[in-house]
Amino acid sequence: MKNIISGLFIFITIFGFAQDEIQFQDLPFKDLVAKAKEENKLVFIDAYAAWCGPCKMMEKNVFNKKSVGDFYNKNFVNARIDMEKGEGREVAQKFGVRSYPTYLFLNGDGELVSQNYGYMEEGIFLAMAQDINSPNNKKGSLKERFAKGEKDKDFLINIMKLNSSADYEFAKQASERYFSNRKKTDEFTKDDVGLLLYFLKSTEDLNYKTFVSQKADIIKFLPEENYKEFNNQLVLAKVVQESIDEKAKKINDDYFLKTAEPLVGKEAAILKLNQTKLAYYEQNANFLEYEKAALEYYKNADSFEPNELLKAAWIFSDNIKTQSSLKKAAEWAEKSVMRGETPENTYILAKIYYNLGSKDLAKNFAELSKNMALQSGKDANLATELLSKIK
Repeated sequence: MKNIISGLFIFITIFGFAQDEIQFQDLPFKDLVAKAKEENKLVFIDAYAAWCGPCKMMEKNVFNKKSVGDFYNKNFVNARIDMEKGEGREVAQKFGVRSYPTYLFLNGDGELVSQNYGYMEEGIFLAMAQDINSPNNKKGSLKERFAKGEKDKDFLINIMKLNSSADYEFAKQASERYFSNRKKTDEFTKDDVGLLLYFLKSTEDLNYKTFVSQKADIIKFLPEENYKEFNNQLVLAKVVQESIDEKAKKINDDYFLKTAEPLVGKEAAILKLNQTKLAYYEQNANFLEYEKAALEYYKNADSFEPNELLKAAWIFSDNIKTQSSLKKAAEWAEKSVMRGETPENTYILAKIYYNLGSKDLAKNFAELSKNMALQSGKDANLATELLSKIK
């Protein structure tokens, strides 16, 4: 009898301690959301990766605290999901998870209501949850509330911040409602400027009226020269669209310059044209035109950052055969290598040398790339494959 009581005490003790920590539920994502909706709770997801040090520290130092476990277990449907495995990859893509740990809080419709990051001490982690667990976050679908015309300032800001990556168009609509409902007497803050610029892509956007009318407030936080440059980019965005022949997959240089020069001046027009051509021809895999545009744009290579030049060199190494162009690409890659050798820039330079027929140089840099990759725990397959081709 004594042994039974002793065993029961141990069981109760262990079970009691287990209940102190956050109880993470091993359920598919859709079931987590359904459970939260049924129980009128929010979903809390610890979005982690197996290799993440701060994630392990949260598990060891914070998730097991009684105060944390009590609050999270009472108020949330909790889950830990590895963002690099199985369904976690889809969750990461859906909510724009790019760093670990990320803490996702979703409503019963699967919509993001809060997203936070990094290691937190017990008190901060608990305070965050207490703030998020508000009645407003359980009112229902954000999109339904928005469709019904809700204009609450904090509600609209929350939509903008939470959906800026996952659902840009929805976030942009929220920004337009937010700025169109501002009173002239409302103070324009630094955060307002950041949100306005982020969701402003064209002179035809509703937010452009605010951008123009609130110039005096905006240049308190943004230098007037930068304001002017941003406005030029907006003006040119429409010209860019009109200059593209989607059927031929080409840009009409003459039309662009003729239309853009009166608006922003010759120098700004030429700069924008070259930048547009690089982006458009790369996107559409028109590497013959990309080659011409890059050689023109980067002809004064010393004016550009080595990493920007390296990207162009990489594209040349994969797609360009012209020897004179490859020699230029080698110069661009060399600038990056001279700033600091990495597995990436040494591989690109090695590949360009290989395409130029300089096998000794190609071998030297490919071996350097491979060794650096192995030493830093990076993938060395590309350098290894290149070395196998060099005889």
